[in-house]
Amino acid sequence: MAELYSQELAAARGLVYVSPYNDPEIVAGHGTIGLELLEQAEEIDNVFIAMGGGGLISGIGSVLKSFSYRTRVYGVAAQNSAAFAASMAVGRVVETKHHDTLADGVAEGMEEDSITLPLAVSVVDEVVTCTEIEIAHALRELAFRENQIAEGAAALALAGFLKVAERCRGQKSIVILCGANFD
Repeated sequence: MAELYSQELAAARGLVYVSPYNDPEIVAGHGTIGLELLEQAEEIDNVFIAMGGGGLISGIGSVLKSFSYRTRVYGVAAQNSAAFAASMAVGRVVETKHHDTLADGVAEGMEEDSITLPLAVSVVDEVVTCTEIEIAHALRELAFRENQIAEGAAALALAGFLKVAERCRGQKSIVILCGANFD
């Protein structure tokens, strides 16, 4: 797991490890995306956000629920690596089996003392879990319809939207495309 290796490397070299999700300042930084959304769009009905360790969804969701409580926050999980979704369902960090996923930017588990789990539980209205086929379809949609080359974690959020799009018809929905690292 890259996160554990990074922590070990930082400790061995006397460096400071900054978690990409389990850090209040990182979560607050992610929250600024929520502020930008509220500045740019009025009456947001739905926001779709890919979930990994929960930092992005906790930050954005906290801001949206503070200033636009009626906005529904959808957390989107990859079926092949859904530790955060499983942890949200039971209210504590749990380990799950991880399989390869196109959404590798949100793969793996999380730290036992994660600050994001209780935050996400309080702000996420619904979790949508997507298959690899759904993620691949979303990647194609981004590439061919939107001319966007994005990583699987970004496509995961779109896959979640596409899965419930009929339910959201006529509503203002925003999909957070959270990465472009694509090789």
